[in-house]
Amino acid sequence: MNTDDIDTLILGGPEGTVPRLWMEQIAKHFGGVHALEGVTVKSYAGEVHAICGENGAGKSTLMKILAGAIAEYEGRILFDGKPVRFDGPRDAEDAGIRIIYQELNLVPELSVAANIFLGRERTNRLGLLDDREMERLAAALFERLGTPIPVRARVADLRIGDQQLVEIAKALAFDAAVVIMDEPTSALSDAEVARLFRVIGDLKASGTMVLYISHKMNEVFTLADRVTVLRDGRFVASAPRREIEPGQVVRWMVGREIATFDVEASEAQGPPLLEVEGLSLPSPPGSGRPSLRDLRFAVRPGEVVGIAGLLGAGRTELLECLFGASAEPPGGTIRLDGRQVRFEGPSDAIEAGVALVTEDRKTLGLFDQMTVAENISLARLDAMATLGVVNPAEERRAIRESIETLRIKTRSGSAPVVSLSGGNQQKCIIARWLLTEPRLLLLDEPTRGIDVGAKAEIYALIHRLVERGMAILMTSSELPELLAVSTRILVLCEGRLTAELPRSEATEERIMHAATRFLDRAAAS
Repeated sequence: MNTDDIDTLILGGPEGTVPRLWMEQIAKHFGGVHALEGVTVKSYAGEVHAICGENGAGKSTLMKILAGAIAEYEGRILFDGKPVRFDGPRDAEDAGIRIIYQELNLVPELSVAANIFLGRERTNRLGLLDDREMERLAAALFERLGTPIPVRARVADLRIGDQQLVEIAKALAFDAAVVIMDEPTSALSDAEVARLFRVIGDLKASGTMVLYISHKMNEVFTLADRVTVLRDGRFVASAPRREIEPGQVVRWMVGREIATFDVEASEAQGPPLLEVEGLSLPSPPGSGRPSLRDLRFAVRPGEVVGIAGLLGAGRTELLECLFGASAEPPGGTIRLDGRQVRFEGPSDAIEAGVALVTEDRKTLGLFDQMTVAENISLARLDAMATLGVVNPAEERRAIRESIETLRIKTRSGSAPVVSLSGGNQQKCIIARWLLTEPRLLLLDEPTRGIDVGAKAEIYALIHRLVERGMAILMTSSELPELLAVSTRILVLCEGRLTAELPRSEATEERIMHAATRFLDRAAAS
């Protein structure tokens, strides 16, 4: 496809308007693999431009080029009609371009305020750091976002959703002509998403251009003025949002039809595998993490039990307790197969047949210095060893079967895991835990940052696992997802169980009512 052909597909802005951004015939290769091939994108001031595509389509690579994180590429970039080429992120920031990465880029040991102004610290007349001023400005940013994050707290002590909001605040801290948002809502609750949308509306009204990467069609068709789709590193199509519909965008993304996927409700098999009675967990002082209070529920083999709740309701803390990974030992009783258990750590849980896929893929899931094969086999090396020596043939067989079963797109098991798309990295983590042959699988936001095609594959995998009698306990911030895959849904609010709904009775309205039960009371008082 030549430039003229592309220009006929990329519908321009108002007559005579110069695009604020014009990325023309951008190409990038990593070794012999093309990440981008002849991609052209136009965007205008005051526009929300959605960039869509499956994992591995080239969206993040394109945005890294624009943000200066990748300096070597082919093609050219015009910014306000003038050619630019950024040698690093600082050059792009100086030009007015800010990016919010999907994989968080924070310094865990620094405070929230220090992270926001890192590299652009405020100083007083003596040249010393003006912590008070930075804290004041940071507090104002979170007031704008409508969320009470303590600006002096260590980022390491925040949950993943709050860390995501810190990343967003970093991008808003300095006036920007272009704000790039790479899956910014992947760890946010509906309330935080609504606040972010209001901020995006303010940015648009002020003339800021927003490039918005998302797999969520409801977000794209709520926010975007224009939608551009990439597939396999190539431009597919671009059009004003008002002229297209979600199904068309999905077909452009995957090159095929994706049917709405509902996991058939399976029959619970026999007595409970997991029983929880009076489970409680104190909140560590100053951590900002929620406590758990007197939780009681059961999970049977062949069930998918969903856990719903707003950000901070205690969903992740519950799974960590069940996996022996909570900061403090929980109170109450946990039974597996009718026998009381108390895990001193994750190794005890794994030995008992429990596995956890964490919500924070980058920090808690991946070993980014290792290969695909090493990431998959890591938790099961003991079963592949004799007298402490791993059987290479057995390890290769297990890895090959995992890659085939989960349809992991990689050139080989020896490829660096960081070379894979986010969705395929997530499949590697799931494959790792399935090799341990768990009876109880804990899934914490398993489709976070994953495209519609990969989601459908994970839903199909969940269905196969429960058909074989596995019990699954799963959290998700996306209520339609929980309604599609769950046999029952447990709803948490401020660490307490406020509802247990069978699939036939669960609706988004009933779930949200239970998820805000105590919050409504607090507001009324």
